Amino acid sequence: MMPQDSAVLLLTPVGRDAQIAAAILATSNIGSRVCATLEEVLPLLDKAECLVVAEEALVSSDRCQFAAWLQNQPAWSDFPIVLLVRRGMEFDSRLSFLDRYLIVLERPFLASSLANSVRSALRARARQIEVKSYIEQKQEVADRQKLLIRELHHRVRNTLANVRAMMSATARSSGRVEDFVRDFSARIVSLADTHSLLTDDYWQTASLRTLLEGELRHYETYDKQRILLDGPDIALVADIAIPVGMAFHELASNSSKFGALSRPKGRLDVRWSTGGFGGAKLVNLDWQERNGPKVEPPKRRGFGTTLLEKLVVVQCGAKIELNYQPDGLHFTMALPLRDTRLVPAYS
Repeated sequence: MMPQDSAVLLLTPVGRDAQIAAAILATSNIGSRVCATLEEVLPLLDKAECLVVAEEALVSSDRCQFAAWLQNQPAWSDFPIVLLVRRGMEFDSRLSFLDRYLIVLERPFLASSLANSVRSALRARARQIEVKSYIEQKQEVADRQKLLIRELHHRVRNTLANVRAMMSATARSSGRVEDFVRDFSARIVSLADTHSLLTDDYWQTASLRTLLEGELRHYETYDKQRILLDGPDIALVADIAIPVGMAFHELASNSSKFGALSRPKGRLDVRWSTGGFGGAKLVNLDWQERNGPKVEPPKRRGFGTTLLEKLVVVQCGAKIELNYQPDGLHFTMALPLRDTRLVPAYS
């Protein structure tokens, strides 16, 4: 938008008309810019709010570009023009292309007539700009809705695939129906909790710390100090947050059954930091269990190991290590971060 002190363009090249018109508008606190030719006016139109022009200035000029500019205005715009004409003269048919935009003012005119005409034109332009803003906001909402629907479809497909994989893996690792129901239900609840975090942020990101707190809060029954979480605030996009949240659930569940969290004096330290390698931003996470039962490597691959390797490694591109140290499981993960959101955040 053109600065307020030059929102009105004046094209009245005969005698002192332009200076007089500018002075009249100035007394009404309306800023203006005097132009000598239509060619000078043309590049200023996009940022102007009104044009005051003498009939003879247009008749004597090449009007093609001006007519094209008016014709090609966006749907919200009817650029206001105050046309100064001679009293008692017929309207020049060569200016018929101005019909829909005109406020006609006959000369000679009162100073108040010019000021009132221009004020009316500026009010009309202000309303048009309000309509423009409304249209843009509506379009932004519509575009965002399309992106949200696209993201929802993507998330639903991925979620159903994850649920199917969890069901199959849980069935293979369960000896009894009761075990299957218990483990599968816990995994579904964990998945739902992660989805709740994402939908709270318009299905966009989830906090790494919040994911860990959600999975580990059930196991602080003996001592509030037995679990340490230490690291910066990191937001994970949905495609990363869901498999990582599932991985944390498996690690916490296994620790509560076989590891440090199965003992009152067992401790778990989870620390993470950010770094980079080869231009990629990484989260380096360290999961260390202590003071639990003696750890031995599992004799068969469980669902947790499969999930870590298939989802976290393949889907997220992470590098992981599972070290079954006698004094406690040690898990490390180098997780590439993506900071792009499919749907822009609300401002």
